[in-house]
Amino acid sequence: MKTYIIFDLEWNQSPGGKEDSIERMPFEIIELGAVKLDQNLRPISEFHRLITPQVYTRLHYKISEVTHMDIQELKTEGEFFPDVIWDFLRWCGEDFWFCTWGSMDLTELQRNMEYHHVEIPFEKPLCYYDVQKLYALVRGDIRDKLSLDRAVEELSIPQDRPFHRAPDDAYYTGKVLQKMDRAVWEPYLSVDYYWVPKRKDQEFTLRFPTYIKYVSRTFETKEEALKDKLVAELACPRCGKLLRKKVRWFSLNQKQYFCLGLCPVHGYVRGKIRMKKAEEGEIYVVKTIKATDEDGAEEVFRKKEEQRSKRHIRHSEKKIKRKREGVR
Repeated sequence: MKTYIIFDLEWNQSPGGKEDSIERMPFEIIELGAVKLDQNLRPISEFHRLITPQVYTRLHYKISEVTHMDIQELKTEGEFFPDVIWDFLRWCGEDFWFCTWGSMDLTELQRNMEYHHVEIPFEKPLCYYDVQKLYALVRGDIRDKLSLDRAVEELSIPQDRPFHRAPDDAYYTGKVLQKMDRAVWEPYLSVDYYWVPKRKDQEFTLRFPTYIKYVSRTFETKEEALKDKLVAELACPRCGKLLRKKVRWFSLNQKQYFCLGLCPVHGYVRGKIRMKKAEEGEIYVVKTIKATDEDGAEEVFRKKEEQRSKRHIRHSEKKIKRKREGVR
């Protein structure tokens, strides 16, 4: 049976800001803490290591303020990152789900592994539980993602350890997971996007109780992505029937695109595309399809009308500008 590895990272960054950062590793891990839960969410063991920084050898002042660590502690008690990560992976075992608070830790873990030439053994796509997102889902508002300390306070979890150190935040994240209704959160895995498909045969679709998520291969441009058949199509998430769109794909900001279809059996279906940038700079698509009601459909119509208005204003401004330039 799978175990649950709840882990947390603390990392350092360049004290000199972005100008002095290394592009391949803007955040260097300096602490890794984790809790292992069995299939019944009971604690089995804990893992904790400090890591001696090799890239940013001075602590950013904000890191010192939040974690209360100092560079001397990391130099004397820390270990080399590859040694720590190998120990960590052995401790994790063979069959487990990663669980984190938020989406950044898995990305930064893999980025550090690649920088240090440590083989990344995780399955592709890498699915995990984002406990922060799950807590928002259980609370009823997926967009309202609270901090870990706020969640702990709301759930009346005893605060017998400090916050903002890796082993303690992992401990509290595990406590939040234990407090939530498992039947509600268990189906909702998240996907880590450090690795994204490069070929058509690597693209994947995940099905959840209330929506479908499709992740495309990479494309050179947004326009190329939108011309792809699988990217552009809209299917009912309940019966799988391909739908004719009542509102074709459109965008207000060139990052998010929306469309609307109508299934003759199951009603309105809303599509949403997010254009994301891969590590190497190419574009890939995350498409979410879910059933919606009259209010949800009306929101899409409203967004479409907003797009038309903005386009009309831009067209008018260009026309006025051309006239002025002609007068001159």
